[in-house]
Amino acid sequence: MQHAMQLNLKPGGEKCWDCSAVPTFEQAAEDVKNLKATPSDADLLEVYGLYKQATVGDCNTDKPGLLDFKGKSKWEAWNGRKGMSQDDAKQAYIAKVAKLVEQHGLK
Repeated sequence: MQHAMQLNLKPGGEKCWDCSAVPTFEQAAEDVKNLKATPSDADLLEVYGLYKQATVGDCNTDKPGLLDFKGKSKWEAWNGRKGMSQDDAKQAYIAKVAKLVEQHGLK
């Protein structure tokens, strides 16, 4: 049986072959839900913006109204990533979640 080798990027952009210690995007998405403590609002917005850019691409929704503070903040976090490739957003998301796991630990 032959195993496929996959080129991955470590947080920070360093390349490695089949490095199992590097979390996948899907694993990072699960890890962020299982942090021991809630990250700051700024960190949560950064993670949200990167996740949306990685999964959807450039923001494709209208900006929420002035009184929708939470929706407006989330929209701005996502729209601020406009032009970033989905692959770059995935790598940035993985790196950000890895930092949050270091700071807060997992349940």
